[in-house]
Amino acid sequence: MTADAIIALELGHYRLREQIGGSAYGIIWRASGPHGTRDVAIKLINQEQMARALPAQRARWTESADNEIAFLQSLEPWDERHIVRLLDSGWHDGLPVLALELMGADLGKHMVALKGRGEEVPLPQALGWIAQINQALAKVHQYGWRYLDLKPANVLLDQRLDTVKLADFGTNRHLGSLQAHSYAGTANWQAPEQFFPADGGGYATGARSDYFSLGAMFYFLVTGGLPLRFCSDCGQAYRDQHVAGADLLRRSHGGAIPPVLHHEEEARFAAAMPATMRDAALELLRALLNIDPAMRPRHAIQISRMLNAIQGVKQERGVLNAADPIHGMRRPTAANGWRNIQGA
Repeated sequence: MTADAIIALELGHYRLREQIGGSAYGIIWRASGPHGTRDVAIKLINQEQMARALPAQRARWTESADNEIAFLQSLEPWDERHIVRLLDSGWHDGLPVLALELMGADLGKHMVALKGRGEEVPLPQALGWIAQINQALAKVHQYGWRYLDLKPANVLLDQRLDTVKLADFGTNRHLGSLQAHSYAGTANWQAPEQFFPADGGGYATGARSDYFSLGAMFYFLVTGGLPLRFCSDCGQAYRDQHVAGADLLRRSHGGAIPPVLHHEEEARFAAAMPATMRDAALELLRALLNIDPAMRPRHAIQISRMLNAIQGVKQERGVLNAADPIHGMRRPTAANGWRNIQGA
């Protein structure tokens, strides 16, 4: 695919301008759309990678793109507040294509730019972004999916509005399926159960796996862009040995999963917090990063309350939360069989 190529989708034609991103199987282009509309982000499957991949992998990549389109199409307009909007979709050269709203940058690139200028994310901004990501994950879970790929590169930033949106839903897995699944996601940001296979094989993840990644993101933003050692070690093991790296990492720790949060990391995180916020912030960090998924927060409402506690705000039960109106109105979700949400 080259610049000036035309992509015809269901609602219009798009002219590719410049490649602006990519992943293991996808390529993102800036493209101009129909006359009078803003530029969009066109997401294509990498045809060169497809040509080299095994048939099963090609099928998985196509299925991932189809799942992403299906999920984004299922969203109600009011559920797109912190999830990137799907503007158009279709097929090109026999492969699915998405046209998405074009955002300014992702959090990974933004943090690199800040470091280059010797700056850090202001704490109120970091807390606000974590709250927005929490709301985005709540939408994913509400519609019956687990996200499984939360990382800075998948959080898009609108610096003008100071808002973030979750993107890239090809890794989504149905919440209703309790069976262990194949490896999915990015090793540097995964929960233990997402990187270390279950005893019977496969990976036994759930909605709370996303909350571990939210905790890793929380630490990353508050400490000025530092990754957790646990996540870095998993990422290096995956680069060295692919999925077999998990077993090697366990063997180097006497058969146990390595510690998730080290004392010096807690101290570094605490030092970045004002004294009045420190205890509540550490409580949330420890809860999100608990090695046992059952001990992590149960849902987004609990996380929202813990974020409020950090800032000294107490949300009354039964009162509409303007920052999270969907949960405040107790809308039904897939997780509760589309019955009313009940506060915890």
